[in-house]
Amino acid sequence: MKVVVTGGAGFIGANLSRALRRQPQVTEVVVVDDFSTGKRSNLTDPGVSVVEGSILDLAALDQAFVSATSVVHLAARPSVPRSISDPVASHEANASGTVAVLEAARRHGVGHVVVASSSSVYGANPTLPKHEDLTPQPLSPYAASKLATEAYALAYQQSFGLGVLAFRFFNVFGPLQDAGHAYAAVIPAFVSAALADEPLPVHGDGLQTRDFTFVDSLTSVLVDAVLRQVTYERPVNLAFGGRTDLLTVIGLLEDILGHALKRQHSEPRAGDVRDSQADQTLLRELFPQIAPTDLVTGLEATVDWFVNGRN
Repeated sequence: MKVVVTGGAGFIGANLSRALRRQPQVTEVVVVDDFSTGKRSNLTDPGVSVVEGSILDLAALDQAFVSATSVVHLAARPSVPRSISDPVASHEANASGTVAVLEAARRHGVGHVVVASSSSVYGANPTLPKHEDLTPQPLSPYAASKLATEAYALAYQQSFGLGVLAFRFFNVFGPLQDAGHAYAAVIPAFVSAALADEPLPVHGDGLQTRDFTFVDSLTSVLVDAVLRQVTYERPVNLAFGGRTDLLTVIGLLEDILGHALKRQHSEPRAGDVRDSQADQTLLRELFPQIAPTDLVTGLEATVDWFVNGRN
């Protein structure tokens, strides 16, 4: 089984590539990445081959997709604030890029494509927990582009018979997730600041809630989806129903590190959702064997990577 991972040098993609390489059924893993946000240093397994290029580079896709069994499409221009700064770039990478990936899959007879959407598509819809039948109400260009990602994938399933599984990711965190840029996700930003004895950056009052998903839990689902060639006719939440506010996360980090942490509050960010929590009913129906890592264990592993790992 040959598996292609677009965006495979990124945080999630690199963790997934490593997990796929441990599966005896997977004979080849190919990463497609232009290294605009992903890192070469994340690709430490010599058994993972790399095609350098954007997902808008059709030649790169054609090179990677030959004889592929499955494609896991993770490549994207991430971040809500980044999309507000440059909405066209987010559209081109996330919406047009997804069409390019789906067309390449059709050209090469790939039978199975998993795509990464986002919980941000729920946006202004206040219902909790978020279930897949809710009407999406995106609050940012990023969220709209991820809604386009899943919509195109599912439309290709209906129009062309391409086997598709569209996941909505919720606040994934863990090793390999960097904090060294202005658009860093909240947990790496907190851990990095804490270890540098700097105030933790909190946008708003810190009582906004998230359904944090440890990266190993997510990659376990993705690997199972690839091995069993799981498809579904509508989007599927990929999170496990947690709901934790940011001040509680800071408290857990204080317990792990053994000392109080300074914090610096600023104005809420445009486009950010106030509360997020997944309804995991459909996920559990499709993947009943998955046992997710709890938040504290995931935070401990993340802190350990920041302190000792970095590879």
